[in-house]
Amino acid sequence: MPIPDSKPAIAEGRLLARFPFLPQASPWIAGLANKHGIDLDTLLEGPSMEKARLRARQRLLESLEKDKSSQSNNDVWTEDGQIIEAFAFYYARLVICASEDEKLIARWAQTEAERAERMLVSHKGVAFDEQHLDLIARSYFTKIKSEDSVNSGSVKHGFSSMKSTGSLMMNLNQVEQGKTWNIGLSDYIEVCPKITGHRWRLPNTDIKDGWIKLHHESEYNSSKKLARLMRERFKQEIERDALSRVNDVTTELAIRLAEPVGMLRSQMSKIQKDAIELVGASQEEWPPCMKNIVAQLTQGVNVNHFGRVFMASMASTLALPQEACVDFFRGAPDFSEQTTAYQVAHIYDREYTPSGCGKLKVNHNCPVLPGDDRICDIEWMNHPLKYIRAKQRSNSMRQKVEQKTTSDSGDGESQDD
Repeated sequence: MPIPDSKPAIAEGRLLARFPFLPQASPWIAGLANKHGIDLDTLLEGPSMEKARLRARQRLLESLEKDKSSQSNNDVWTEDGQIIEAFAFYYARLVICASEDEKLIARWAQTEAERAERMLVSHKGVAFDEQHLDLIARSYFTKIKSEDSVNSGSVKHGFSSMKSTGSLMMNLNQVEQGKTWNIGLSDYIEVCPKITGHRWRLPNTDIKDGWIKLHHESEYNSSKKLARLMRERFKQEIERDALSRVNDVTTELAIRLAEPVGMLRSQMSKIQKDAIELVGASQEEWPPCMKNIVAQLTQGVNVNHFGRVFMASMASTLALPQEACVDFFRGAPDFSEQTTAYQVAHIYDREYTPSGCGKLKVNHNCPVLPGDDRICDIEWMNHPLKYIRAKQRSNSMRQKVEQKTTSDSGDGESQDD
């Protein structure tokens, strides 16, 4: 289903600057360009656009380094800040289109969509304006509506029988949660298959008269759910738009963008080189956390969700076949071939970054105590991928010593002869 033909009007510059990919943003940005004399030459090389180009490069690099993400320091309440954010997006799109690399385009679109999702539900710790959330949602979904949570009783835990103080507590909690959103069934069906998790499966939703109610949950309110659904539509539209512009990049424009495109490809090559080195890791070089999870799954231990995601993300980073990754989970007590294959494919497609040692310890997935493993005891050892590299260097040095010893021994025998 395409995005709605009729879209709500959005005139606020600060909103369009934060979400410059919105359909309503194009005429606004064109107006800024006319007002300030910003043409293609100015955007590519003009001194006034240097900050926008730097911001664009930051956003492009973040699309490659999945574990890094930052919010803009630009004040979108001012026109100068709005110009930087808006034209940074335009410049980044030019560079990504000039690369003619569909994988790079997909990664950039995913990163921009994730950034937009974060801004939809929070900005500097303050809940985002629900009126703006409604405007943006109606720009991408054909059927969307909200209702007052306090009056609707939409919190999913049967609080209606509470008396006096209990009812007051319920109302306060609902006010904090914000509105309850409802999305059309057809819109929901289009985007939810791309999202993992039982809460998104159709049999687990509240469907009535062609509407799906996004109930509040602890730590996951209705607005956050709507933003998660919108992320998929953002990604789809940003990627589609960029791909449609690739053929518009002329040879002259490609030459002028050669330096930033080269920077992007160089960084991508570095990441791929690092990945190739990791791919060569043998099971003997795997970190203890990975070995422990494999052993637990083999023994039928019900490894927690965090551990399972970590295991799959490690397998993806090491470029193990998806079938091999699925096989790791066959011993799990709740193993389902179809579900596991789907979830593993999702992690491989999204190129999840494995969690570091700190999070593994917090989630009870680190089996190592001080003194158990000398590599883990190293002060800077804070990530399983660093463990693999350290192990590889150690093994490489040991092999060189052994080869030198063998060579020296051979030379000595020759002299004796």
